[in-house]
Amino acid sequence: MFGSFFRKKPPGTKLEIEMLGFYDSVFFKRLKEDVESRLPLEVELFESLYDISKAFNEERNQYYTPDILQHLVEMHDGDHTFRMAILNVDIFNPVFKYVYGEAQLRGRISVVSLFRLHEELYTGEADPDLLFGRSMKEIYHELGHNLGLVHCLDWDCVMHTSTSVEEIDIKGGFYCQSCFKKLNFS
Repeated sequence: MFGSFFRKKPPGTKLEIEMLGFYDSVFFKRLKEDVESRLPLEVELFESLYDISKAFNEERNQYYTPDILQHLVEMHDGDHTFRMAILNVDIFNPVFKYVYGEAQLRGRISVVSLFRLHEELYTGEADPDLLFGRSMKEIYHELGHNLGLVHCLDWDCVMHTSTSVEEIDIKGGFYCQSCFKKLNFS
């Protein structure tokens, strides 16, 4: 879609995805194709050796994002590669009861949880296409923070903040023109 916009791939054009606690080759293949067709990034799967139970909080029955982010920081070698963990468990941070994801603003590290994006959690009916669409919105949102974007007021922009799955469904699936022009891959 935007391949002609990017004449030459900028440095740091790799996104390593670490699927923590689960693996879905069909999901990963679709994610890779979507990101590579829209952004100047090469997407690779990073084999995880992290024991996700280390981030589990028994009192909340959720996983603590600062611990997961710290793992990603420790695994990152300081190069220009972006690294994202994708999980299928419920996550939280010290500020919110739950989050869909978290990222370093203008950094290289992010995490996205698919847990609260599953339609069966709300209606009892699975919808793989809806799950994929919601997942990509959250992946682009957190990656947008890595690329220097803050929350956008435009509901058609993936950078619009979401506090519920309904808001994820309403917002757009990619960056608005203004946000897209601000993406910083360096």
